[in-house]
Amino acid sequence: MKHLHRTGPAAALAVAASLALAACGGGSGFDDSSDPSTDGGGGGEAIQILIGSSGDAETQAVEEAVAAWSEESGTEATVQAATDLAQELSQGFTSNNPPDVFYVSTDALAGYAANGSLLAYGDQLANADDFYPTLVDAFTIDDQFYCAPKDFSTLGLVINTRLWKDAGLTDADVPTTWDELADVAETLTQGKVVGLTFGPEYQRVGSFFPQAGGSMVSEDGSEATVDSPENLEALDFVQQMMDDGVASYSSTLGAGWGGEAFGKELAAMTIEGNWIAGAMQNDFPDVDYTVAELPEGPAGPGTLAFTNCWGIAAQSGNQDDAVSLVEYLTQADQQLTFADAFGVIPSVQSAAESYAADRPEFQPFVAGAEYAQNPPAQEGAADVIADFNAQLEGLEGGDPQAILESVQQSMQAVVGQ
Repeated sequence: MKHLHRTGPAAALAVAASLALAACGGGSGFDDSSDPSTDGGGGGEAIQILIGSSGDAETQAVEEAVAAWSEESGTEATVQAATDLAQELSQGFTSNNPPDVFYVSTDALAGYAANGSLLAYGDQLANADDFYPTLVDAFTIDDQFYCAPKDFSTLGLVINTRLWKDAGLTDADVPTTWDELADVAETLTQGKVVGLTFGPEYQRVGSFFPQAGGSMVSEDGSEATVDSPENLEALDFVQQMMDDGVASYSSTLGAGWGGEAFGKELAAMTIEGNWIAGAMQNDFPDVDYTVAELPEGPAGPGTLAFTNCWGIAAQSGNQDDAVSLVEYLTQADQQLTFADAFGVIPSVQSAAESYAADRPEFQPFVAGAEYAQNPPAQEGAADVIADFNAQLEGLEGGDPQAILESVQQSMQAVVGQ
């Protein structure tokens, strides 16, 4: 089994932080030098970019990329890292002075689109067909491709190679089905070490839904599908592993998230995203690990995708240059530079081969993009998921059917708006 030791970009944990930053609203706190009433169309006005940065590595990488575009295009551009992205965006839009370009998460998209804050420019990009279809879907509303996915992450099965070997397991034992996952989790559960851990939340437990053929909403987003036989099968499987003592929530193990429980070797396997690389390098450099795709369920492979996009304000006085900048930032070479700098996975398919060749250990995360399911992005869905997470904390010893029925009602109220 090929293992990882002190591998991955130093700031790969950045993804987790940046994915949590965008929210409903808009605005920046930039000065009022630009006239928001000016029509977009290459007027040459300075471009203002607001990002929800995870740290210095991400900020510096974006600043360098924007500076290169600025020199090439002849248009001034400045980058500002938000302290509170949601609040600063809200202030900017309230004062009719939003940044031209800014990070937008999937759960913030519907709110921005509904109030007319966003320019729907995705189809204008020369590289529009290069983005992974799953990511395009995440930022499409009513057949309008609003904004370019800037990068993404998926969930994989992270395995402690020392504990794996000590349990007598080999490469041939890497699980590819639910039954195999339960079997190796049992084998790895020894002493104070549990076989598998994950966070008590939909963002981890929900990865079993598509493996069973389930989802939170219908493909067209018009109907809640939480209370389904497929999702029940998924929760029953997770609950059974917990009841058998071979899987535990990270919180049950006294850890803040799956990566911490895994790094402290409280668990031999965890379900996490590619951002775990930074945490392992920075906090647990002596723990060797490898990554595999999540095992297939009754319906086949499945994982969850998490992403942000480059939003452009509908009020921007220089929309043409803003679109040009985003096109530059999302080209394959630039995304690979970002990947080196702060650990993200490029959102364009043309970068996949090069990314995987340079980082073969993270190929399972890239492979997941082909079948990943997006979390619900309807306006209000974030609140429903927060409630779902609270209920999932009681899954062990709880009633999976009752949980699904409760969340079904809340989600249907959201999609039925």
